[in-house]
Amino acid sequence: MQLDPETDLKLERILDAPRELIWQCWTTPEHIKHFFIPKPHRVTACDIDLRVGGRFNTVFEVNGSEMKNNGVYLEVIEGEKLVFTDGYSEDWKPSEKPFMTAILLLEDAGDGKTRYTAIARHATAETRKIHEEMGFHEGWGIVADQLTDYCKSLAGK
Repeated sequence: MQLDPETDLKLERILDAPRELIWQCWTTPEHIKHFFIPKPHRVTACDIDLRVGGRFNTVFEVNGSEMKNNGVYLEVIEGEKLVFTDGYSEDWKPSEKPFMTAILLLEDAGDGKTRYTAIARHATAETRKIHEEMGFHEGWGIVADQLTDYCKSLAGK
């Protein structure tokens, strides 16, 4: 996949968890609540309709404030790839202020580990810069660590 350094941000890691379990966590509302936003912030609600055009809606609690994030899946390849955006909500209703499109890629890395790639695509260089300054790499890195720890708890490790 060709990235545009002007508008795209990327985080890539090898996670100590099997791809199938990571996929399950990313596609199940109850699991999303355990890793999707850096602690101490939390996901208070998640609603998923896992299909192209289906909803990926979350509600976050950040510093006592509620943040609603409605989105839609653009691409779903079982166990390998999720693409979702806040540029639209279900039924292709355009968002007033879209922020990004997220691409999540999962590949087996051997020994029960997964190559985990998270890409955030933005419409403008300015939006990309804002996201980077908000702490994209640190925040998405924390999410990857929380996801790994949560997967280990599910696997009984």
